[in-house]
Amino acid sequence: MSAWASANGIVLGQRKTAEKSNEITAIPELLELLNVSGCIVTIDAMGCQTKIAQQIRDRKADYLLRVKDNQSHLKEDIAEWFRYGDEQSFANMRMDFHRSTHKTSGRIEVRQCWVVSDPIAFEYIRHYEGWPDLHSIIRVQRERREGNHITRDTAYYISSLTADAATILDATQHHWAIENSFHWVLDVTFAEDDSRIRSGESAENMAVLRAVALNLLKHDSSKSSLRQKRFRAAMDNDFLLHLLTQL
Repeated sequence: MSAWASANGIVLGQRKTAEKSNEITAIPELLELLNVSGCIVTIDAMGCQTKIAQQIRDRKADYLLRVKDNQSHLKEDIAEWFRYGDEQSFANMRMDFHRSTHKTSGRIEVRQCWVVSDPIAFEYIRHYEGWPDLHSIIRVQRERREGNHITRDTAYYISSLTADAATILDATQHHWAIENSFHWVLDVTFAEDDSRIRSGESAENMAVLRAVALNLLKHDSSKSSLRQKRFRAAMDNDFLLHLLTQL
C-alpha cells in the first residue's frame, strides 16, 4: 500500500499489507504516518469506509472516496438520486458541473463530473449520517474514443469537499496517476514484478528502496528518461552524489 503525492509525483509512504488481509487494515496505519493536513485524500473503493473518512477528517484533510459496487445501499441511493436529478435537469438543486476533453496519441477522452451538495439529497441516502462532514455526492462519466471504438464508464464518489466540479474532476483524474507514474515505472524501469525476493522482510525493504530511488530520480531536473538516469547513476559517481545530495 503506497501513498502518492500527485502534485509532486513522489511516494510519501508505504505500508506492508498483511498476508490474508487487504488494504483496509493498511490504510489507517499509512494515514497515521503522514501529515495530510489541507490535502485531498483520494482512495479506491476499498477505502470507502466511515472510519477511514473520519480519520482523514481528524487529520484536517478532505476525503474523496469512490463508492464500492457492493456497498450496502450507498451506491444504489446515489445513482438513483442522479437519475432523479437528470429527469429534473437538477432544477433548484445545489449542483456544479464540469467537462474536460483530452487528446493523446489518436485517443480522445471526455470526462464529465456532476457534484450535488444538497441536504435533501443526503437525507435520501440511507445511513448518510455515518459519513463525517459529507458535503458532496459525485458522478463521474468517462468516454474514451479510439477510432470507431468507444468505451464508457460511470463512477460515484462521496466527499467532504463542497460542490466544485472542476477541482473534484481534477482530483479523480490525478488519482490514477499512481498507476502510470509509479506502479508502471516500478515494473518497467525497476523490473519489480520480476523480482524473486521473498524471504523475511527483504521484499518490503526492497520496495522501500525502490520508492526512494524513484523519488530521487524524478526529482532530478535533467531531461533524460528514468531508465537513462538510473543507468547513469550506476556508472557515474558524480551524478549519483548529485542525486543523493537532493535529500
